[in-house]
Amino acid sequence: MKLAIIPVTPFQQNCSLVVCEATGDAALVDPGGDVESLLAAVGKSGARLTRILVTHGHVDHCGGAAEIAARTGVPIEGPQREDAFWIDQLAQQGANFGIAGARVFTPDRWLEGGDTVTVGDLRFDVRHCPGHTPGHVVFVQPDLRIAFVGDVLFQGSVGRTDFPRGDFDTLARSITGQLWPYGDDVRFVPGHGPMSTFGDERRNNPYVGDAALQR
Repeated sequence: MKLAIIPVTPFQQNCSLVVCEATGDAALVDPGGDVESLLAAVGKSGARLTRILVTHGHVDHCGGAAEIAARTGVPIEGPQREDAFWIDQLAQQGANFGIAGARVFTPDRWLEGGDTVTVGDLRFDVRHCPGHTPGHVVFVQPDLRIAFVGDVLFQGSVGRTDFPRGDFDTLARSITGQLWPYGDDVRFVPGHGPMSTFGDERRNNPYVGDAALQR
């Protein structure tokens, strides 16, 4: 697998270009905006874009999804359908936060925990991880030990839970129940900021680390 992390929007959200080296197929994970830059990155990679994967319905993560899908003809997969109310607000979210071109879409496939998505020969587990938003999903490639976690977990922090239908206890259960069992060595790409590992966060995260949750 080849991976390029492309920060987009004023929020510097980590959009990931994931390429299956065996087939040349590619996916964009969380294309929040800056569509021209993302399509240029796909073209430069020489890969063939085959799908868009969305972790949740906030504009900085999926504001560019509708335009890219329209221009390339690829399907949008994710998030889980409880985030439909966020996606329905994308145009207003874009206007509020200065993200041009954001518009409403209906995913070609709503995802549920236990589903899988594929990028060429790469198969990703789908985990439903509510708490930041109710329909948030995470994509895990267990063989390569890498996960794309959106705004569930960050290096040294976790996603905000003060948005509508957010809840910290639910978020903590999602992290400890859906992510930690994959193992400490799993690296993850967060929605913002640097990569980390599940093990580093279990040891050091002040919100959901083992010591924090035992207090």
